Amino acid sequence: MTEGKIPRVKFPEGTRLATLAVREGLPPSAWGENSEALFLTSSFVQPDAATAAARFANEEEAFIYSRFTNPTVTMMERRLAALEGTGACIATSSGMSAILLLGMGLLKAGDHVICSQSVFGSTVMLFGREFAKFGVETTFVSQTDVAAWQAAVKANTKLLFAESPTNPLTEVCDIRALAAIARDAGAWLAVDNCFCTPALQRPVEYGADLIIHSGTKYLDGQGRVIAGAICASEALVNEKFVPVMRSAGMSLSPFNAWVVLKGLETLAIRMQAQSERALTLARWLETQPTIAKVYYPGLASHPQHALAMAQQSGSGGAVVSFVVAAPAGDPAAARKNAFHLIDSTEILSITANLGDTKTTITHPASTSHGRLTEAQRQAAGIVQGMVRVAVGLDDVEDIQADLLRGLSGL
Repeated sequence: MTEGKIPRVKFPEGTRLATLAVREGLPPSAWGENSEALFLTSSFVQPDAATAAARFANEEEAFIYSRFTNPTVTMMERRLAALEGTGACIATSSGMSAILLLGMGLLKAGDHVICSQSVFGSTVMLFGREFAKFGVETTFVSQTDVAAWQAAVKANTKLLFAESPTNPLTEVCDIRALAAIARDAGAWLAVDNCFCTPALQRPVEYGADLIIHSGTKYLDGQGRVIAGAICASEALVNEKFVPVMRSAGMSLSPFNAWVVLKGLETLAIRMQAQSERALTLARWLETQPTIAKVYYPGLASHPQHALAMAQQSGSGGAVVSFVVAAPAGDPAAARKNAFHLIDSTEILSITANLGDTKTTITHPASTSHGRLTEAQRQAAGIVQGMVRVAVGLDDVEDIQADLLRGLSGL
């Protein structure tokens, strides 16, 4: 599907990302609105039967049916593609549906995937269990061991998939190195950019072919809606994903698209402010005697600190994970201490979501990664004493005081 019939906003050459974040989309309609319109309609009226036939046959582009063509969704897709630096974007109903669409568009029975073992729990389940039902094999490897990725390549490898940073350990992969492995294998590299967003990191600049987003997180930014997206070249989007979307319908609703569209306008400002607070919090956590370890790419103690600073515009992002102190070899005690800390907070929101302006706190081993086996959690380094804090726009001193209520009692 081409966009020859759907007008584009025209920008001067060299227009910067901050401007694109508030203006890319569709030109104002005949009413000249300055804020993007919300098109709440299931279908679009066609001028005559012949035109309808041409449009349904993809001979002429126009908006037809909101399962796969809607102006508000198109505006959100164009804006996110512009921010990520890709030729196109396709929006989906959730971040996980974006990964489902990725697999359905690129893979078939007999194909092989290499995936980081440290990705989000539902991503592990989707690749390891659901795609396996249809004859797609997945090998899980260390996020940070480039040699392990190389060693896992097979003749039928079609896709490499990573998060960077990962949830919740904030492990950072060398995108450029993985892109080289994928290119040599004749495979695609997909990078989940949920934690950084294009405000901090653009994986395409390091050779990634596809960028995955859960718009539910920072793209919306206020915890209001569920959304997802794949950013890639126009050829990949139109040839691989649009046909699946048209038939399968994991589409983003116009309202949710509009919310994300407006969230993108403040993305860079929010990411900067929340990342600054996260760095302050991470440094403070390192000084607390009842914290055994802190995971945050912005800290010099992080194993991939230098790589993260190079790839992530010198920022560590807004997610901090840490392990509370507990007797060695006693996971039950570690879990008890983690739960005590979480339950002692009076301000932070106890929820597994992240990317909100409200700071959230969760226990990954029993929430976001609760469906994994203990062996899978151990392989990914997700221990029972781990707590994840997604820093919002709360005053950082209030966040510290809220955590101290539980830390002081351990």
